[in-house]
Amino acid sequence: MACSIGIAAAAGPAFAREIAPAVEQAGFAALWVNDTPGHDALEVLAAVAEVTETLGLATGVLPVDRRSGEEIAEQVRERELPSDRLTLGIGSGGRRRGALDAVREAIIPLREAIDARIVVGALGPRMRRLGATAGDGVLLSWLDPEIAAIQTAEAHDADAGAHAALYVRAAFDPDAVPRLEAERDAYAGYPAYAANFARLGLSPADTVITPQAAAARLPAYLDAADEVVLRMIIADPADTPAARRFIDRAAELVAS
Repeated sequence: MACSIGIAAAAGPAFAREIAPAVEQAGFAALWVNDTPGHDALEVLAAVAEVTETLGLATGVLPVDRRSGEEIAEQVRERELPSDRLTLGIGSGGRRRGALDAVREAIIPLREAIDARIVVGALGPRMRRLGATAGDGVLLSWLDPEIAAIQTAEAHDADAGAHAALYVRAAFDPDAVPRLEAERDAYAGYPAYAANFARLGLSPADTVITPQAAAARLPAYLDAADEVVLRMIIADPADTPAARRFIDRAAELVAS
């Protein structure tokens, strides 16, 4: 099993450059960066690459309705991101129709141009299977440990070499809990995620890690997937000391 840290691209390159060495020194596998509208995960990862040597660099995820596979490949080359450390998470974004074909078509030029791991952000079974078979694996999110373990096993059944990464929103400081709850409630209101929660019989509250539950919940998550990405939730997303406390607490929990 592996454990990584995740941040939003909105945090910016300067923030990422500040915390990335601490993530690497604490022994985490990678720093994952959410691509958000108006902010570029690849730009943030380029800053991370400048200040680290072995830390994995990952996107979670680049929506192919905003940039094609060819565009992503060109931007990776322009930013000189090291392919041996790179995981490209891609997803269908806001597409309602043709989502599977769009993701499949994006994988092809990425395969041809970049020697990096490609994982697909997926909710439904068909997209998860596509990620496991056409890509190198899947990026799961908003799951409890039990369902995450089932979906990881399904990915391995589709392809024994598939990598199953799992995003888990986590807050370790009590003052970060309101922000965690706000993000949880926002996703629960998005139609695709609301439908997925309903389909799986999940309460959104069962899919996050709170300060009180961290010691009990994290081991179950680490057993459920090949890589767990602790998506950092802190009260102020630009608060570097709070981010360092998050990293230290996460490392402490993983070690124990």
